[in-house]
Amino acid sequence: MSLVDAHQHCWRVARGDYGWLRHAPAALRRDFLPVDLRSQRIAAGVQDSILVQAAPTEAETRFLFELARADGNVAGVVGWVDFEAPDVRARIRALVRDGGGLLLGLRPMAQDIPDPGWLARPALDAAFDCLQECDLAFDALVRPPHMPALHQRLARETHLRAVLDHAGKPDIAHGSFDAWAAHIERLAKLPNLHCKFSGLLTQLAPGMPESAIDRYAEHLFACFGPARLIWGSDWPVLTTHGDFAHWLALARGLVRRFAPDAAPQVFGHNARAFYRWPDIPRPSPEGASA
Repeated sequence: MSLVDAHQHCWRVARGDYGWLRHAPAALRRDFLPVDLRSQRIAAGVQDSILVQAAPTEAETRFLFELARADGNVAGVVGWVDFEAPDVRARIRALVRDGGGLLLGLRPMAQDIPDPGWLARPALDAAFDCLQECDLAFDALVRPPHMPALHQRLARETHLRAVLDHAGKPDIAHGSFDAWAAHIERLAKLPNLHCKFSGLLTQLAPGMPESAIDRYAEHLFACFGPARLIWGSDWPVLTTHGDFAHWLALARGLVRRFAPDAAPQVFGHNARAFYRWPDIPRPSPEGASA
């Protein structure tokens, strides 16, 4: 089975547009590039990876295009654009053009916007219209307080391909479950929404047993089913709580428990079907560099 990692990040700190890194754990405040993950990715059998934006700038999206062009295992990029810009359609189309087939979707950093209702604002309508016109996916980076607005948006955008990043970041560290679970159940009734099976390990508090993840994972499988869950590593954020191989093994165990025989879907097929990356020439993985 060839694996797909549907959620990786890369950054070069000197670029200077990663504001959140100033408050991140010290271990993350250094460069992380595809070459740093190469040996672990090969050992795991990951064939394709999706690079996801980590800075709220179009310049960073173009930086990810450069990394993708240099690495034969990067299938595409989920980038960023200002969804409220008056010329947002032109900006999105310029990124599509400059990506040359590499732009698979866009992700505004909604979790960092003070207004939890931001995603439902009419000012974003043009951006969502253009996403669908360009056949791009929408990655929803939200926490539970943003989920009502996300539901309101997706209920209107019935043809938009959307995916909930990191299962909506449940507060596992404090044992918060019921409100998150209710939001997930409601969101999962929207047939155009997928969910990334990622980012759960990093929600654990120090010293908390990994078994605390179990009921959250069980709920995801009960609500979305194995056909709409997409595995991702969330590397290198993952490294604050474990390495690439550890999260992959843990995720495989959870899939065996809650969706036997669904590994090919969760770890590969669903990502390919959702992101629909084109078959464009890429450098040989053996000679890839960053």
